[in-house]
Amino acid sequence: MDKITILLVDDHKLIRESWSFILNNDPRFSVIGQTSNVDEAVEIAKEFRPDIVLMDINMSPINGFEATKFIRKFSPGSKIIGISMHSMPAYARKMLQLGAMGYVTKNSSKDELFTAITEVSSGKKYVCEEVKNILVNQELIEEGGQPDMNVLSRRELDVVQLIKEGLSSKEIAVRLDISLKTVEVHRYNVLKKLGLKNTAALVNFTNAQGL
Repeated sequence: MDKITILLVDDHKLIRESWSFILNNDPRFSVIGQTSNVDEAVEIAKEFRPDIVLMDINMSPINGFEATKFIRKFSPGSKIIGISMHSMPAYARKMLQLGAMGYVTKNSSKDELFTAITEVSSGKKYVCEEVKNILVNQELIEEGGQPDMNVLSRRELDVVQLIKEGLSSKEIAVRLDISLKTVEVHRYNVLKKLGLKNTAALVNFTNAQGL
């Protein structure tokens, strides 16, 4: 049986090397390339046509969402699995909308990553258990008429994540390289969209949502 060929795209060298070692030690898989550079990832995908691309969505300056578009364009036969530190269902949904076939978080186990690869390779879609459990809880909340995090834009989600980490508006502005006024606008819009009164309520809500 032919091995499933894999391209690793992540901007952390240690993660790439660790995954490469783990995957290459399984007889089902063969890592044919690894890179932190989106342009290089596209070139590798065009030349070697990997079966699977493990795509970190939190890269910079070009994130995994944009990288997914490029690889889908130049190597449409490669199936993409989004990987992130975030368990936000909105991120998983966006990756799937862009043509990815799977989504796992960096909290996922080695066995779950292997399952995702084999399932996606066979043409099935796969979302990790962590995100699926949050989706179930969200559906229960939505049935009760509660606000839904998926109404927020990706930038608003970034701001929410940093608020939860305890950063001030000024610190968020520096981290995201945007103006303080823009941060304040995002904060206002987040509270308005979710129908929440203040930051404390937002933090409690995000905890319940699994952010």
